[in-house]
Amino acid sequence: MPLLLSLPCAAFGQEAPAPAGETPAQVSFSADQLAYDQNADIVTATGEVRMNRDGYNLRADTVTWNRITSQVEAQGSVRVVSPTGEVAYGDRVQLQDTLRDGVIENLLLVLADGGRLAAVEARRDNGVTTLNQAAYTPCAVVDSEGCPKAPTWQINAVRVVHDPVRHRISYRGATLNLFGQPIIGLPGLSHPDGSQGGGSGVLVPELRFDRINGLEIAVPYYLRLAPNYDATITPHLYTEVAPMLEAEYRHLTARGAFRLRGYATYSARVGVNEDPPPDANRVFRGYIEGNGRWQLTPEWSVTAAGRYVTDRTFLRRYDISRDDRLRSVVDVERIGTNSYISIAGWAFQGLRVTDVDGQQPIVLPAIDARWRIDDPWLGGRFNIQANSLAVLRPEGQDTQRAFASAQWDRRMITPLGQELTLTAFARGDLYHATDTLLTQPLYRGTEGWNARFIGAVAADLKWPFVGEFFGGTQRFTPRVQFVASPATDNIDIPNEDARAIELEDSNLFALNRFPGYDRWEDGVRMTYGADWAVDLPGVQVRTNIGQSYRFSTRETILPPGTGLSGRFSDFVGRTTVQVGRRLSFTHRFRLDKDSFAIRRNEIDATIGGRQTYATMGYLRLNRNVDPAIEDLRDREEVRFGGRVQFARYWSIFGSAVIDLTDRNEDPLSQSDGFDPIRHRIGLLYDDECIELGVTWRRDYETTGDARRGNTFLIRVALKNLGR
Repeated sequence: MPLLLSLPCAAFGQEAPAPAGETPAQVSFSADQLAYDQNADIVTATGEVRMNRDGYNLRADTVTWNRITSQVEAQGSVRVVSPTGEVAYGDRVQLQDTLRDGVIENLLLVLADGGRLAAVEARRDNGVTTLNQAAYTPCAVVDSEGCPKAPTWQINAVRVVHDPVRHRISYRGATLNLFGQPIIGLPGLSHPDGSQGGGSGVLVPELRFDRINGLEIAVPYYLRLAPNYDATITPHLYTEVAPMLEAEYRHLTARGAFRLRGYATYSARVGVNEDPPPDANRVFRGYIEGNGRWQLTPEWSVTAAGRYVTDRTFLRRYDISRDDRLRSVVDVERIGTNSYISIAGWAFQGLRVTDVDGQQPIVLPAIDARWRIDDPWLGGRFNIQANSLAVLRPEGQDTQRAFASAQWDRRMITPLGQELTLTAFARGDLYHATDTLLTQPLYRGTEGWNARFIGAVAADLKWPFVGEFFGGTQRFTPRVQFVASPATDNIDIPNEDARAIELEDSNLFALNRFPGYDRWEDGVRMTYGADWAVDLPGVQVRTNIGQSYRFSTRETILPPGTGLSGRFSDFVGRTTVQVGRRLSFTHRFRLDKDSFAIRRNEIDATIGGRQTYATMGYLRLNRNVDPAIEDLRDREEVRFGGRVQFARYWSIFGSAVIDLTDRNEDPLSQSDGFDPIRHRIGLLYDDECIELGVTWRRDYETTGDARRGNTFLIRVALKNLGR
């Protein structure tokens, strides 16, 4: 945004007279009075002088134009507005009649983004503006009632230079004033003027301290390489360990966008169950990630994401991420009106203590194709699916799978208002597995080729009843479902994607309650339950409960603890309560069918608004699952979080996670029944132009060189500064 010392003129009122014999130079304006001195060739306009040209507007008490010296001078309450919205105020403005160069005294420039530049004097030469004895602030200088107030922060400088070509504002002799007090000198400071969405420069540094790395300072440098791509280079300096370099690259193309980010250092690496030796050898350590999406045509798109780290503790050691499994994927998709095709590949990197590198799966390819076809005979709809999957492990079991399925559904409304859905399903599978002895027996299947056929029919009936309820409405919907499926071969089939089976309200009425495709729930069963919905002014309640009964008496493959191992299943349900925007409550449960013991108890609640709120989460899984089933560990934990705004701009915030699991719930747990995992607490000041925050976090877990201890983080963010 150029600093407006120009004064474009345009005709919309009167025209100044011109000497005889010369081509008239039109300077059009509106004013209370107009005088023209033919001898001196000077035009003088007084009283509410206004000029306009190409969106530029000038207002002043007096404007004098010397046509011989080409000088234009405006005095008294001068105000210049540009087409982009910048407003310049001054007591006296002198310009050449080219309207490009000049001098303004006692300048106040209001930028389009609300920022202000003030100076005793400002000059413009060849488009570059120089301000002497200047100050800049993006903060409001009046309160909500329009009364003057001191800005939260401002920069005072001996000289300020605005370069409209580079779109930057540079300072000389600059000092940062915070809450009216000088804080620090800022030699070489510059930042974007806001007209091009930012430019290259140093971003706001980040300061933190923790027990292992010591004091850390990160100083990002932003590189605006082009309007559609940029980079950020961030050196991380530590007092206790070697420096680390971080780099990020972002690129927007005509088809999509992608981002790459990486970290690199040269430091000692320690195993997850080891103590760091005093003379540990230093090695290269790093992490790289990237993601992107490209829309090739209206139907075809490509999505990619990748993550890799050199060792298991690097991400936690440098507080980059707490993920314990990294996933990389490439997915080519075609989405049509009635069809979907996905060709994907997956790779995983396990960071948990129990993960074996050679047994992490690589999925390539994973092909899934689906078509939706209307039934021209019975009025239903067919859903056709073809799927193929290859799972490779360098030191483990390899599995290949292919299947094709067809599902027919017809939904109808009976004369009594019941919603009836009829379903028929058929699927044929082909599997191949090798090196099955490297997988535990529960999941391995049989070596070699195996095939199976799956069939099922189902009828699902809902009968809603609607009525008034305390000034609102209520809807009670009983539901019953019958599913019949012949005996299906499951034991000989390798299980890659259906291991973590558990009865929940979300899968109670599913045709197959196993996740994935490798296991199928056969037999004849009935599922029954009810939904209740209440809508009152400002209040919404939703609750459901249900159970299933298996008619078949033969042994099931569903293990104890899943809620489905008996002929009668456990009871499952969910209740959600929403009161305006201030209260949200969700409770999920599973009750033992015999003792009514609570096997799953999960609560999530949020109360408050945007400024002050509290969140609470509680989870207890008491399923008595066999410890050999690795994907269904019992545990108990509680989570708290919240923020309290105690003044207009001040707030405190915090969160905590506590492991309540004991040996009675999980024999493999190391917790004693009350084991904090981590907590944090912080203080924040946040107004319209500055953010100041300090956070204290404590971690209670040690994994290799990612050790338990305290971390302190200081954050300062100033509007428009840091680039």
